[in-house]
Amino acid sequence: MPSDDHPLRYALVNELHARPFPVLVAPCMAVFVAIKEPGDSAGRDRAQDRAHLVDLLDRHGSVHPQPEATHFSGPLGRSDVKWESHTEFVTYSAFTPGRSARPFDPFEAEVFPENWLAAAPGKRIASVLVRVEVMPEDVTEIAARLDDWFVAESLAVAWVVDRAAVVAGDFRIDPAGHMRFAVFVRPDTGARRIGRIVQRLCEIETYRAMSMLGLIRARELTGVLNILDPRLSALVTGLDAEDRPAETALHDLLTIASELESLAVRMSFRFGATLAYEAIVNQRIEVLREERLGGRQTFGEFMMRRYDPAMRTVKSTDGRLRSMAERAQRAAELLRTRVDVERSAQNQKLLESMDRRADLALRLQHTVEGLSVVAISYYAVSLAAYVAAPLLERWGMKKPWAMALLTPLVILAVWGMVRRIRAGVH
Repeated sequence: MPSDDHPLRYALVNELHARPFPVLVAPCMAVFVAIKEPGDSAGRDRAQDRAHLVDLLDRHGSVHPQPEATHFSGPLGRSDVKWESHTEFVTYSAFTPGRSARPFDPFEAEVFPENWLAAAPGKRIASVLVRVEVMPEDVTEIAARLDDWFVAESLAVAWVVDRAAVVAGDFRIDPAGHMRFAVFVRPDTGARRIGRIVQRLCEIETYRAMSMLGLIRARELTGVLNILDPRLSALVTGLDAEDRPAETALHDLLTIASELESLAVRMSFRFGATLAYEAIVNQRIEVLREERLGGRQTFGEFMMRRYDPAMRTVKSTDGRLRSMAERAQRAAELLRTRVDVERSAQNQKLLESMDRRADLALRLQHTVEGLSVVAISYYAVSLAAYVAAPLLERWGMKKPWAMALLTPLVILAVWGMVRRIRAGVH
């Protein structure tokens, strides 16, 4: 029974086939360039990237990509160009049949003109020349060529993809500013397999370069952590010091914690991207299925000696930052508890003082009430005596005796009135 498709169903499936490998026939040359903005490259204006591509295509009268395209393949003169837009960078690949007489001639890279590269919305983070040749019948001839083309100290060579090809590179930038790789393929190697090998070599260099950005950040961060770590350790060690107010220590500790949290926010994207790029580099090397050639180091061994320590430094620095932030948070919690306990003790003393004051006030109130009864009674007896004296004199009672008779009655009446008023207030 037919049903409605999800609006993104075809787009999600097409994404699996959106970036096919190039189809290459040996001999050929490949030029690869990756461009990245130095600042917030993830939030860059991608329309500028497409405009820069269109400028290159217009120089050769080639067709344009779709307005919102993130990848493009098409002819560029006698070459085929491939453009891809990634999260932080864009890549340009040009594949040209044949080979130059001079190995790794800088002229090969002129498919991407210097003035065009200078106008790019970003800076070159990777530039690769790949020379693809048919493997000579005598494999030992490869070693002689590699010795002429590369620096022996850092040269990595290996059979790849079931001995279909030999790849080599020294991971050094030549005087023209390019990284060099050589690929020798067997005559029966398919064009798509050659394309995959070349593409993976370019990806290894690109993602290696992108991941190394994390090492630069890690070194900068290490200097900052080296300053904050002793301050944090001193504060944590002095948590139980009685000569320093807890609130002052808490303020200093929160200052350090906020600095660490700010560093974590700033570095989280770069360190996360570095780990992702490292995984891609290792995966691309793994799928090459390397086999040793002539006792030379393989790409995997080169990375283990030169690249892996850099990645471990990034991971160590990231872990140190997280550990310090957690220490600062735990110490801040302890200090907050100490401050709360001290404040509770202060509040308790304040309440006890208030209780004493309330008790004194109550006693004073009772005293004042007693005096008030006396005072009011005094004036009330005087008034009552003036009123009752004429009547009592008719009965033969003198005024002093009248006042003596009225005094207890008036005092009792005033006392009762005060009690009623106080009861009404409460």
